[in-house]
Amino acid sequence: MRTIFTALLLALGGAGVAPGAQAAPACSWQAAWASAQMSPDAANAMPAAGMNGATLRQIVRPTLGAGKLRVRFSNAFGRTPLVILGAGLARSADNRSDRIDVASRRTLTFAGAAGITIPPGADWLSDPVTLDVKAFDDLAISLRASGDPASQTAHPGSRATSYVAAGDQIAAATLTGATPVDHWYMLSGVEVERCAPANGIVTLGDSITDGHGATTNGNDRWPDVLARRLGGGAAVLNQGIGGNRVLLDGLGPNALARLDRDVLAQPGVRYVLVLEGINDLGVLTRLEAKTPAERKAFVTQLTAGYAQIVARAHARGLKVYGATITPDMGSGYYHPDAGSEADRQAINAWIRAPGHFDAMVDFDRVTRDPADPSRLAPAFDSGDHLHPNPAGYKAMGEAVPLALFR
Repeated sequence: MRTIFTALLLALGGAGVAPGAQAAPACSWQAAWASAQMSPDAANAMPAAGMNGATLRQIVRPTLGAGKLRVRFSNAFGRTPLVILGAGLARSADNRSDRIDVASRRTLTFAGAAGITIPPGADWLSDPVTLDVKAFDDLAISLRASGDPASQTAHPGSRATSYVAAGDQIAAATLTGATPVDHWYMLSGVEVERCAPANGIVTLGDSITDGHGATTNGNDRWPDVLARRLGGGAAVLNQGIGGNRVLLDGLGPNALARLDRDVLAQPGVRYVLVLEGINDLGVLTRLEAKTPAERKAFVTQLTAGYAQIVARAHARGLKVYGATITPDMGSGYYHPDAGSEADRQAINAWIRAPGHFDAMVDFDRVTRDPADPSRLAPAFDSGDHLHPNPAGYKAMGEAVPLALFR
């Protein structure tokens, strides 16, 4: 019998694996950092001709470490091909300047070539490079494009400073004549090769996930707090977009429209944590009152949108966790009333109810004012009564049970 078992192992490529022993995990590419892409408005776009003959250096912080990595560049919202003339990466000397650690500098290639033309609507991965990177090492990714595409692809709410400088300065230790811009452009991901089980987490959300009210270059959004608590053992991919909605487009494509690209296509993802709906709720009554019947229909449609996210993610084997919508009473932008608050409570009741999500994270309970649960706690309010401040984001990130990801 033992001879037959050994023969089966050999036939299946199992030579050298003792009975009862576990094979080493297969190596695979896993997303270590990601950024949700959109077409920026005029206020957030690169100035006209801003990339002509210029170098763009962008600072990102992957949440996984490895010895081999590759970079994903994006022309997802371009209407014409994006021509990248050259690119490189290095460790950032610090995340508050354009300086790099020259010894870590690597040239990025594309099928062995220095540049690549990315078709409209597409992303493109660089060839892998070897570089020992620890989780939370800041990376500086530099690129040169032949000019501005007809429609730009960007992430306006980077909460991180990028730098644009004239000429080819991809390899420069410090950029000469750099102009800071607090946005990311044409950059959608960093992937690392890991010989460990994939357990990545996507935080899908709006400006509260994107970090409005957080510290620029401070990495103190709530997903950053969660990532540090996980200690580099799991990727946390922040796919928040300011103004995002579940059902309709806002400043970027709606959550259902971007689910495939921003969640399901991310390599190594096993979990999704959804915090969306405050903008759907606010826009509904921002400019005109709605009848109780219209508001009830809206709540039904929004929660049905959540169910769609769950169903599509479950079909890919992902677990989906829902987060309750945080308070916004007093917001000068949405000026919610008692009816809006009732709708928020109805939506949160659906999120809390067993059987809708695989589990629930109660951000509403964490951030609300005990004296007036319709409002953010004063200690957590950034000042606009809608977005938390860094203390609020810290409380949110610390409230996510780590057992959800084990």
